[in-house]
Amino acid sequence: MPPIKELQQEIEQIKERNKRVEADKAWETSWARKIVVLVLTYIVIVIFFSFARLPEPFLNAIVPALAFVLSTLTIPVIKKFWLEKFYK
Repeated sequence: MPPIKELQQEIEQIKERNKRVEADKAWETSWARKIVVLVLTYIVIVIFFSFARLPEPFLNAIVPALAFVLSTLTIPVIKKFWLEKFYK
């Protein structure tokens, strides 16, 4: 049987891991992350549209950027449905 000190260390390691996991989960579900994804997606699409010489890249990049973010917002809903209906 492991000594008490080893068990205490393991418990502390688990607590630290749980803090990291909770922080990661908070970031994944935060509006800050969603806004960052939206802005970065928009910038990448503007750059691509500019290089492709498509008309009005700043205006035309809005729709695909919003569509991408909207698709990421629906994922939690789909995940919940899938877990309830299909995951055993």
